[in-house]
Amino acid sequence: MRILVLWTLFFGLSQGSWAYTKGKVYKLTILHTNDHHGRFWPNKDGELGLAPRATLIQKLREEIQKDGGHVLLLDAGDVNTGVPQSDLQDAEPDFRGMSLLGYDVMTLGNHEFDKPIATILKQRDWAGFPFISANIYNKETNQRIFPSHVVKEMDDLKVTVFGLTTEDTPLKSNPNNTKDFKFVPVIDEAKALVPVLRKETDVLIGLTHIGHYPDETNGADAPGDVTLARQVDGIDVIVGGHTQKPLFQPDIQNGSVIVQAYEWGKYVGRVDLEFLDGKVTLKEAKLIPVNLKDSQVKIEADAYIESVLRPFKEKGDASLLIDLGTADAEFVGTRDIVRSQETNLGNLVTLAYKTKVKADLCVTNSGGLRYSIFPGKVTYESVLMVLPFAGEIAISELTGSELKNYLEFVIFNLTPGSGSFPQMSGVDIVANRESKKITSLKINGTDLNLTKKYLLALPEFIAGGGDKYPKVVYRKTGFVDADVLKEYVLSVKELKALDFAPRGYIQYE
Repeated sequence: MRILVLWTLFFGLSQGSWAYTKGKVYKLTILHTNDHHGRFWPNKDGELGLAPRATLIQKLREEIQKDGGHVLLLDAGDVNTGVPQSDLQDAEPDFRGMSLLGYDVMTLGNHEFDKPIATILKQRDWAGFPFISANIYNKETNQRIFPSHVVKEMDDLKVTVFGLTTEDTPLKSNPNNTKDFKFVPVIDEAKALVPVLRKETDVLIGLTHIGHYPDETNGADAPGDVTLARQVDGIDVIVGGHTQKPLFQPDIQNGSVIVQAYEWGKYVGRVDLEFLDGKVTLKEAKLIPVNLKDSQVKIEADAYIESVLRPFKEKGDASLLIDLGTADAEFVGTRDIVRSQETNLGNLVTLAYKTKVKADLCVTNSGGLRYSIFPGKVTYESVLMVLPFAGEIAISELTGSELKNYLEFVIFNLTPGSGSFPQMSGVDIVANRESKKITSLKINGTDLNLTKKYLLALPEFIAGGGDKYPKVVYRKTGFVDADVLKEYVLSVKELKALDFAPRGYIQYE
């Protein structure tokens, strides 16, 4: 589906170098993607993939340049994590492919930090284009880890792109990889940086991985693009990512045009601008699908890009297409569902963790569950699609009183819709919304004993405070989450959805 939006709104009065030619109309098109998450190869339905994306982008470039326009190809972060064939190869196929597609610049997403900094720098070498982020600093030196911005000269027009990464990154990535870095609040950083850049450029673009929250409804998450636009004057366009929601129409806030192209390369975003005598005009904004099922147009894969990526796909497949068992229905890991309600996948995963470490109960964050298990064969690849982060399972010993306080915080502070939303096993809870207290709590069918000690299984990530969970004293088990689920599926052989059906383990009175 192609959604066309025509605008004649003026925005972003430039205070730049004024090197442009007065009376001349400059045409600038931004092509953009975000939250790629390892989708370098088309899925089983022939959707997505870098090779078809290459064909589309090349066609658009040729059309735009023939019409006298200039093109910027931008990515708003989270190239890492999501597909095992990519994850096991440190996203090398993705970054090498993006290099061949001619990306100009990328901002760092929180999931780039699923990898250590040495790997991120290696990925930058494979990419061959700049990684930027203004608000990531070395704690010791207080120097930026990456450049804050890049400047592109297009004829005599100066275009500046600056980057921002969500300040929630230490809570939404591997904490071992961010312990040496400081993520300055994005609004503070932008208020200091944007006025300086605005004086030196004609067109100012924010390339952000902070999320689009309509009307600033970010809840427990850090501020996003709408807050940025409302609180920081002078940004012409904000090209965003992180929330993985499509903006089929741009959101215009305080003169800033906010766009986001969904996720996984499902769409390539296109923003057409004109610049005349210090004024930027948005002419059109749309999302162009890349071989989605309901697409009208089939995009052929670029043969050369496909030939470069195929060996990576084959290498990954060789170690992943191992049958573990079968599933008789979908085990639901769809982002909007698993982050808002109990699902059979959440019950499966938490039961697997609980069983492995012989715990009394288990809690996990739904943001760690990244994909569904579909009916039919369940392979090692299926498991790694669900659990791509290679996180370790931890155990915490809590008294009944401590456990009740912990669960009260979890169910009343970690809101539906966010990655912190809990999935659980081994509990039956009755809670009062007004008092924000648990009025009845059973552990494996038995009433809670406030003085008894209970073993809580949970990912080490949230045990240490990730996704805004309460920190607990814990010990590592040495068991990696995906390996635990793999072992469980092998032991069960046949996953029957009825055995894991949502049963409403949290009831409100």
